Amino acid sequence: MDSIKEFIVEHNKSLKEALVVINKNGFGLCFVVKDKKLLGVVTDGDLRRYFLNENELDCKISKVMNKSFIYFHVQTDASIIRDAFRENIKYIPLVNDDFNLVDIASINKTHRIPILEPDLSGNEMNYVKECIKTNWISSQGKYVKKFEEYFSQLHQDRYSVSVSNGTTALHLALSALKIGPGDEVIVPNITFAACANVVIQTGAKPVFCEIDKESWCVSPEEIELLISSKTKAIMVVHLYGQVADVQIIQEICLKNRIYFIEDCAEAIGSSYDGNPVGVFGDIATFSFFGNKTISTGEGGMLLFKDQSLAKKSRILRDHGMNPNIKYWHEIPGYNYRLTNMQAAVGLAQLERFDSIIDKKIIISNWYKEKLGDCKGKIQKPLCLNLVKHSNWLYTVILDESIDKDEVIKNLFGFGIEARRVFYPLNVMPPYSKFRCSKSLVNSKYISDNGLSLPSSVNLQKNDIAYIVRCLKKILSIE
Repeated sequence: MDSIKEFIVEHNKSLKEALVVINKNGFGLCFVVKDKKLLGVVTDGDLRRYFLNENELDCKISKVMNKSFIYFHVQTDASIIRDAFRENIKYIPLVNDDFNLVDIASINKTHRIPILEPDLSGNEMNYVKECIKTNWISSQGKYVKKFEEYFSQLHQDRYSVSVSNGTTALHLALSALKIGPGDEVIVPNITFAACANVVIQTGAKPVFCEIDKESWCVSPEEIELLISSKTKAIMVVHLYGQVADVQIIQEICLKNRIYFIEDCAEAIGSSYDGNPVGVFGDIATFSFFGNKTISTGEGGMLLFKDQSLAKKSRILRDHGMNPNIKYWHEIPGYNYRLTNMQAAVGLAQLERFDSIIDKKIIISNWYKEKLGDCKGKIQKPLCLNLVKHSNWLYTVILDESIDKDEVIKNLFGFGIEARRVFYPLNVMPPYSKFRCSKSLVNSKYISDNGLSLPSSVNLQKNDIAYIVRCLKKILSIE
């Protein structure tokens, strides 16, 4: 679906003209409008029923249209829109405050240009079908092992342990390191809340660290100011695909004898000085949620430098069960296993790893090219020395004078889904009581002004041109 124009028929057009539109778009329906305002819906079924009793092709389409139809405001949550689809409802019109038709949701995507969606064009279906045909659908099966092995190969043969999602990966990392009550873990103040939640769930306390204004990742200088006798680990998040200053952070951890945990949920494919993220810390975690660069729907992975720690984590992941004695439990554990079907999807994704990462970087370059000179209104993400930025989400900083929420609303009006940056953790009720950096001005600045733009690997250059054209129109950039 390239444009909503191919769906639109003006209210004063004839049935014959409406048939031409329906035939041309090939979707079996059209939307009737008057001065952009949505009036009704006409399907090919409506027309067949009309022609059973009438034969006037010159009849006005407004006479035949269905005035009772499902629609949503363009800013409606995607989960609500998805729940409205039925066997006979495959397209849903989305309107703005003036009831103008601005986008059309389909079963495959809730907006014309969503913020992120997976590319499942490889062997995903074939491998999942094999799981079903062979009845290996749970956490047992060949694809789990193959997925882990392939992942290790991509990360300098670190020891891989697959898990059910990125959050359980973080929790398992902390558990393997025996982090608990009385301990502190330094966490960046701008990141997804799972980082703080898993620390709290172990009984330890998160300490929120200011970010660097250029990389938006945790600041090494601030880390040193926050280290105490209780500090057990630093959780470093490579935000939006940017890479933190891993070299200095390694030195800090060695000097202070604390663990280095890399959260690579948003940065698979990124690297520093030719080395992939995930190989710098004692443990690294990854997420394969549906919007991630490599996806299994839900899923996660841990990478270990130490083989004995990886073995311990496998036991913790599998209910604490001895791997050689069925139903003999060594320690209290968890059920954090990845299914064979999820691993099958993951393996198919990894087979196209290089092409997926290459496309993400191409998309980033298209954005840079099309944004060009933004007259000081848009700050593009920086390319840091020695860093390969995988651009999970292409995120820009808007000038402080710009109402970011209004921009997001207006982009929705053009069928483009955009997203704000995370809120600072320290300002939210569950986390406000924990220790943090004295100054968090960078966190506030990035959160207040950050805007993430569509970054799916299936986007084409003309899509990026359209997104930038709409953004510049909203911001009055010529």
